[in-house]
Amino acid sequence: MAFWDKILAPFRSLSARLLVLTLLFVMLAEILIFVPSIAFFRLNYLEKKVDFAHLATLSLLASPDNMVSEELREELLFRVGARSVVLHGANTRLLILRENMPYIIDAEYNLAEDNPFGLIEDAFASLIRGPGRIIRILSPIENEPNSQLEVVIDEAPLIREMYKYAWNIFWVSLLISTLTAILVYFALHWLMVRPMRRLSESMISFRRAPEDVRTAFLPSGRSDEIGIAERELEIMQTRLRAALKQKQHLVALGTAVTKISHDLRNILSTSQIVSDSLARIEDPKVQKIVPRLMTSIDRAIDLCTQTLKFGRADEREPRKERFLLEPLVNEVKASVGLRESESIDWRNRIPSGMMLNADREQFYRILLNLSRNAVQAMEGKGTLEIHALRAGSRTLIRIMDTGPGLPEKAKAHLFEPFSGSARAGGTGLGLSIVRELVIAHGGEITLERTGPSGTIFCIDLPD
Repeated sequence: MAFWDKILAPFRSLSARLLVLTLLFVMLAEILIFVPSIAFFRLNYLEKKVDFAHLATLSLLASPDNMVSEELREELLFRVGARSVVLHGANTRLLILRENMPYIIDAEYNLAEDNPFGLIEDAFASLIRGPGRIIRILSPIENEPNSQLEVVIDEAPLIREMYKYAWNIFWVSLLISTLTAILVYFALHWLMVRPMRRLSESMISFRRAPEDVRTAFLPSGRSDEIGIAERELEIMQTRLRAALKQKQHLVALGTAVTKISHDLRNILSTSQIVSDSLARIEDPKVQKIVPRLMTSIDRAIDLCTQTLKFGRADEREPRKERFLLEPLVNEVKASVGLRESESIDWRNRIPSGMMLNADREQFYRILLNLSRNAVQAMEGKGTLEIHALRAGSRTLIRIMDTGPGLPEKAKAHLFEPFSGSARAGGTGLGLSIVRELVIAHGGEITLERTGPSGTIFCIDLPD
């Protein structure tokens, strides 16, 4: 295998393959041309023999008593290259010339009855059989419809001429094929191979060091398919380089968030101890506030724990349970933090007694993120509605606001972190987290509508 690899190595490049294929295709075209040309070469040879025989016949018929000397007869037969010449009339047969040696005719060809395929078959049959045959040629005489000339010749000179013609065709074809292949090779090398080599070298350089801007590909400005590929490669490299840079920032951010979450969890644990102490105070106002405070602290501690797990790529699977959806929406309203100065009309349109099969804590986070985004979009004035309905074995929950709608940039990168924020200074992490949690439940979140009249998100969850 190593030996053949060394032998075939030069032919594995695109340039070498183009050269070889061009050479082969031109040779194939020459072969297709050679097949009919050798047949018509043979036909022309036979027609010339008939023409010479006809001239000899006319000269003999013009002589006194149609008689010639033995020397002239031999000379005419030699010039014609025939063994005999016979003139056929309507009802006559006149022997014009004939040699003294007896012979046996091996084949007969009537030039008036041949067709292109028959000529090709006869030509290759002659080449395959080789010399040694004696053939009879029958041909009509021009301007004499009732006359026919019969010429008997040796086939050996014909076959020698055919082989000579074939070799000439071969060398001419080889020369044409080589010149054509070289010209096509350099043309294709300039138009295709060189640009493709630039593309492949740029891809290899980018793979080795994608963050290095020196590996950026510069398109040549061509308007054909290769030019399109060059521009698309440049765009792909630019976007991938930006994505890699963003991923590096996310890694650094994730490390920082993990450390902060670890310390924050310890601080919240202390706050939890303090809230337990507050719970023992019998003041009615304190007793009213403490449960909400303890719930918020518990959720914050759980969020820090989940953040630490996420930093270790250990996000837990949803722990599904059946729970009432309407009270959960009320909890979300209490946690959104609507200020008294804001004129936001919160409408909980969840049917009373409607149950949802999901992870309650994670679904709380889903609704909280979407609700906060809606409140921030409305800028203190508007209506926020949360609807839910059953559709077979699925539950559809819609979060509707009357804000100004999402900008085009936010719609293009809706669920991407650090790209899909609808407000200045936003990170877009909220929608990214929402989508991740919904998918973990086997569901789907879609943007149903957005515009000057408001935005609607729809969550589709299976049972």
